This record gives sequence, structure tokens and C-alpha cells, in this order.
Amino acid sequence: MNPRRDKGLAVPATRLGRLSRLGALTAGVAGNMAMGGMAQLGRGERPDWRGLLMTPKNVTRIADELSKMRGAAMKIGQLVSMDTGDVLPPELSQIMARLRDNADFMPPSQLKKVLASQWPDGWLKDFSCFDVRPIAAASIGQVHRATLRDGRELAIKVQYPGVARSIDSDVANVGALIRMSGMLPKGFELEPYLAEAARQLHEETDYVREAHYLTAFQELLAGEQEFIVPKVHADWSTHSILAMDFVTSKPIEEALSENKEQRNSITQKFIRLFLSELFNFRMLQSDPNFANYRYVPSTGDIVLLDFGATREISEDISRFYLNVLKAGLSGERDKLKDIFVSIGLLGENTDLEHRGVVLDLAQMVFDRLRAPEFDFADTAFVQSIQSAGEALVRDGFVPTAVPMELLYVQRKLGGMFLLGAKLKARLPLSEMLADYLVD
Repeated sequence: MNPRRDKGLAVPATRLGRLSRLGALTAGVAGNMAMGGMAQLGRGERPDWRGLLMTPKNVTRIADELSKMRGAAMKIGQLVSMDTGDVLPPELSQIMARLRDNADFMPPSQLKKVLASQWPDGWLKDFSCFDVRPIAAASIGQVHRATLRDGRELAIKVQYPGVARSIDSDVANVGALIRMSGMLPKGFELEPYLAEAARQLHEETDYVREAHYLTAFQELLAGEQEFIVPKVHADWSTHSILAMDFVTSKPIEEALSENKEQRNSITQKFIRLFLSELFNFRMLQSDPNFANYRYVPSTGDIVLLDFGATREISEDISRFYLNVLKAGLSGERDKLKDIFVSIGLLGENTDLEHRGVVLDLAQMVFDRLRAPEFDFADTAFVQSIQSAGEALVRDGFVPTAVPMELLYVQRKLGGMFLLGAKLKARLPLSEMLADYLVD
């Protein structure tokens, strides 16, 4: 048994402590790569920097250290590891893949200090039960199950100490680690993405903001019996503690054990919700981490968690996706090209051959969407799209700067398709999209 997992591991809370750990990590990995590179030079070989970075020793060291630190360092690793068509190459994603699992949790002594700093003296007397071992631990906080003496059963999300103050330095140091990898496409500007990551993370550490959006979604979905959004309990919530209803449910991945009708139904609900978020609500819960979704087996209801990454979507972006769907599904290639140029997905000076490949990839997707049934589990199709995209980058294609809103929508869209693949769903997507394509 891993003692870290059994007893918890304190979160490094000071900026200096976090900076020194990331600095030591970067230096250690660079040292390992340098030693390996010298050995290859000694054999008369040109150093393979990608291969040197991807050694089991380095992969384990990076993922393990970011997991220990939690906060922005781990969060960025999780975002990079999402297989959703992100701008970074697959080699770098593999390094971070281990961060999709739960983080280490705070030991009880550190947890008690955090709670004491946020709640009034003697708070424990108001609880009949408070489990100090979390039911979930993630990059920014961990969740505890508790029961108040008045009978309310709560899920209490507690933010790790120091993570909000260390966001900017964490992001800068992870950015240095990414640049050191040498895997970024030549000419690719990483800074805007790091700045946006820092801005989003600052928002995600504001639990008052999250409570606002949790309540907003509860109101938006009030008439939808198939979704459950936990109620906020304001009397036990603060800037860094969020108290919600505890809902008995199972991890969404366990729905794989259900029959195909149930799996298709669950996936359909998620796709319908995404379309409503994009075209009706214009408000998007943009983090598609599977841990944010659970389900109730007896009813098939979906439990929605974690609204810290909620984004309000502009009418321009909503209209852009509507126009893309119309042009793509009707096979209007030239119109699709103009739409891509208008938003920045293709630059005016993009190489004509590269432009053709991008449009070919888009049309491959729309050809599948037009089919009577879309098979989410068709891994061969997904791999062909990924391989073509990777070849495009190797050939010198550099993604242009696009509105950050677009990246959030793409991340959520990719997450929905990953979930459909996980549940081996098959759905008539063309029918589901038809209602949104009527002028």
C-alpha cells in the first residue's frame, strides 16, 4: 500500500516552496536529458530530445511531482492530457496522462487548519458526522461527505491552501517545462494560452463564482428531470469552501456496465445538454473531466458537478458553430473555408496545401455526422483523424491565434465524444442536430 495514498500528503502552500519544487523538477529532467544526449553524441548519434524526454524515469518524475503539488501545476497537466485535439503534440500529452487520476489528499491535520481558517470557532459541534478522508481529490480541492445535526447531508469541497496565490508562478514554471520539451510546433506562440490558463485558474479558485454558476445551471435545468444539479448551502460556503447537497450516485465510467440502450440514452443526454449550452443557454461548463459527471443507475439521471470552469459564450461564437454545422453538413466546402478564415482557424496566408488538408479533415467528420447513426466507438476513424492532424503539424502547419472561447468549446466537444467512446454509444446525431439547423 502506498502510504501517501493512505495517510495523505500535505500540499506545499508557500510560493517559495512550490517554486523550488518545480525548479528542482525542471532541472532534474533537464539533467537526465543532457546526460542521455551526451551518451548519444558519444556514440556518434544526433540526440533524440523527444525520446530522451519520454523515458519512463522522466515521465514518472514529472507526473508524480505535479500530482504532489496539486493546484495550477497539476491542473495544467490535466488539461494538456485531455485527448481533445489540443494544440500540443501527443508526446507531451502522454507525459501528463497519469494526472487524470485522483490527486493525493491533504492529511487531516492540514484539512483541520483550512476549515478552522474559514469557519467559526466550534464549527464541529454543528456536525453529527464529518469524514476527514475525502470522497474525491482533484487538482484544486478535495471533497468530503458530512452530515449536519439538522439532517442535511452535504458534499463539502475544500480548496487546497496556497493554490490560488501560486497560480501565476505555477503556470510560468509549467510553461518553461513545456518549452524545454522542444515539442511545440515551430512558430507556435505558447504565451497567450498560458495567460488564459492562469486567468481561468484564478476563476476556478473562486468558489463564490462557482456557486453562482452552479445555481444558474440548477435554474436553467429546473424543467429537465434527467439532470441533477446539487443545491448550494450558502451558510457553510466561503470563498474557498463550497457546501452542496450530497447525491448518491456512481462514477459515469461505470455506466459502461449498463445495457446499450442505457448507454446510448446517457450519451444522448450529454450531447443534448452540450447543444443547449452552446446554442440556447450560451453558458458552458467547459471542463469535460469524467470526474465531473456521475449517474443514478435506477433512473439514468445525470449528476453534474464542478462548475468552476463555466464560461459564458458570446453570440458570435454560438453563431460560428451554427454556421459551421450548416455548411459542413450540406457539403459547402468553400463556405466552410470562408467561415474558418473569418474566425482565425485558417489564416489568410495559410499554405494552400495545408488549407486543403484542414478542410478535408473537417469534411471527413461531417461525412460521418451525416450517417444515419454515429458510432462513437469507431477508434479507426478517430485515429485516422489524429494521424492526419499530426502529419499536418509535422509538415509545418502552425495553428493561428483563435478566440479563447473557441478553445473552451472545442475542449467540451472533444470531452463529449470521448465520453461517448467510453460508453460505446451509437446515436443518430444528424437527427439531433436537425432542430438547430432550421432558420
